[in-house]
Amino acid sequence: MQARNLSSSVRTLRRNRWRHKHLLRFAASGVGSWRQRGVSLAKTLLVAALLSVFSGFWGDSPRSARAEAAHGIAMYGRPALDPAAASFPHASPAAPRGGSLRLGALGGFDSLNPFVLRGSSPWAMTSHVYQSLMARNYSEAFALYPAIAKGIETAPDRSAVHFTLDKRARFSDGSPVTADDVIWSLRTLGEEGHPRYRSAWAAVERVEESEPGRISVYFNTDNRELPLLIALRPILKRMEPWDTALDSDPLSPPIGSGPYVVEGFEPGRTVTFARVEDWWGDALVASAGINNPDRVTYEFFRSGDALWQAVAAGEIDLFSDGDPVRWATGYDIPSVRDGRVVRTELTHRRPSGMEGFVFNTRRAPLDDRRVREALGLLFDWAWINERVFAGQYKRITSYFGGSSLAFEGAASGIEADLLAPFAATLPDGTLQGIARWPRTAGTGRDRRALRRAGQLMDAAGYAVADGARRGADGTPLTLTVLVRDTRDETLAGLWQAALERLGVALDIRRVDAAQFTERRRRYDYDITVNRWPMSLSPGTEQRLYFGSSGREAEGTRNYAGIDDPAVDRLIDRLVAAEDVAAFEAAVRALDRVLTAGLYVVPFGVLPTDRIVHTARMRAPGTDSLYGWWAWWSGPGVWWIEEGAGQ
Repeated sequence: MQARNLSSSVRTLRRNRWRHKHLLRFAASGVGSWRQRGVSLAKTLLVAALLSVFSGFWGDSPRSARAEAAHGIAMYGRPALDPAAASFPHASPAAPRGGSLRLGALGGFDSLNPFVLRGSSPWAMTSHVYQSLMARNYSEAFALYPAIAKGIETAPDRSAVHFTLDKRARFSDGSPVTADDVIWSLRTLGEEGHPRYRSAWAAVERVEESEPGRISVYFNTDNRELPLLIALRPILKRMEPWDTALDSDPLSPPIGSGPYVVEGFEPGRTVTFARVEDWWGDALVASAGINNPDRVTYEFFRSGDALWQAVAAGEIDLFSDGDPVRWATGYDIPSVRDGRVVRTELTHRRPSGMEGFVFNTRRAPLDDRRVREALGLLFDWAWINERVFAGQYKRITSYFGGSSLAFEGAASGIEADLLAPFAATLPDGTLQGIARWPRTAGTGRDRRALRRAGQLMDAAGYAVADGARRGADGTPLTLTVLVRDTRDETLAGLWQAALERLGVALDIRRVDAAQFTERRRRYDYDITVNRWPMSLSPGTEQRLYFGSSGREAEGTRNYAGIDDPAVDRLIDRLVAAEDVAAFEAAVRALDRVLTAGLYVVPFGVLPTDRIVHTARMRAPGTDSLYGWWAWWSGPGVWWIEEGAGQ
């Protein structure tokens, strides 16, 4: 019995890697001596007692031996908000509540379950209907504050996290949120849920209710972001029996504890969310000045033109307009002239992210970087930006452009050290910072670019014969680009005309939203369009975007099919970084390698978030660090002023 107890103590010690190494060696020595050399039982019990005493400081003892749970957590350092803060800085706690908000969205939906891969659900389901253990403050790079969990504790190396549940937390049916619900949600989302939930779950060693109302999660991977990712997992009411399939009824969503419930819907067309009366979370700092409308209705449109007509008519209350030409020239309309519709620009400091034509490197010849470079050289962004977008875009130059995380010049310091093991396999110019898309001439017919593209195609084995680029078997090179809207179809058409001069045929396939989603899920395309938004605190989601496991597994966002040991290693380093300097160096190195891979032909980015809204809408006076992204924390920080603009 004593041997089993002592072995259990040693396992507990090893599980928490921040414990003193000399105690671990002492314990191991004690176990070995007891078993192998017959050391007295008294010494064995002494070792076990010492382990028991010290373990009290490491999270497995009664609460009296632990530090108090913190009110928040940041990726690095301390969270910025004081525990006595009234609200997030980008929200107005005095904002009035009430009224009905009308929003528009493209596409449709055939499911109300956002947690599984099957079907397409409204994006708002997660943020409106479900609450997580903690809530994100979009006025900080990455910091979380109480929601279902009123407090959080972490091991110094973040190999474990402990959440203290708020006893006030309730599901929409009035039942309390219990530890069973939390454990079931984490496990079920991790094992059955959408791939975006699975990567973090794979790093979970175990999850348990270590004390009444206290959830402890232990990790098996060095990743400082994991406690924050687990804290952001939506919490669902546990289904009966315990192993009920999460996707058993796509139009009957799991019960949530968020501020809204689904009041009504028509598949593919509309969904309405109604505020939960006397919602338990109204007193949270994370809810002050947020979730202001009583009802939020989303209407789905099959085309951007149809959605815009509804916006122009004042039938949609808030709309983020990403069309720069329309912003510059398209608002000389009656609803704007008479003040019923208003335009507002929001500033932000988030990275550019990446958007553009994505090459599927799972397919030949797009697995050849020379072919990708040749095709991309014929996309004259400078000319397109002036002729099509009135010059309002700034071309995206890297995945984290416009921020401190973007690489610049030659790699040095920590960044150079991270890249050194891969120097021999990286494209020429990667370490020097010159392996990136060149600035185009802006003429629309750049002869130097055409000549260079031809040389690259010849070197890749696609010479011109009878007016077409042909492979070794004589088959003309024809590629298909998958798009779903007018803008992308227009850009593809301009690229198609330029590629004809190279002898490459580009077949443009415009499909509806459902087909677009399904074909991208299966990576059924040569080229498609995608946008990867990036935050100021990139982490585990980078594996979903660019990790080699996504080359074969369906449903990830690795649309390019990237399979690069350097990318995998740099993602590992950025999520395991213990300080800001190491983290930023790893992100810059990743940015450098992804950019040098020429996986995407970049489009452009706008300098501000451009919002169109009816005159009855009001906004706080302070923009968030992430601009319009603050809307994603719920039905937004805007509110309705009844009677205004009517």
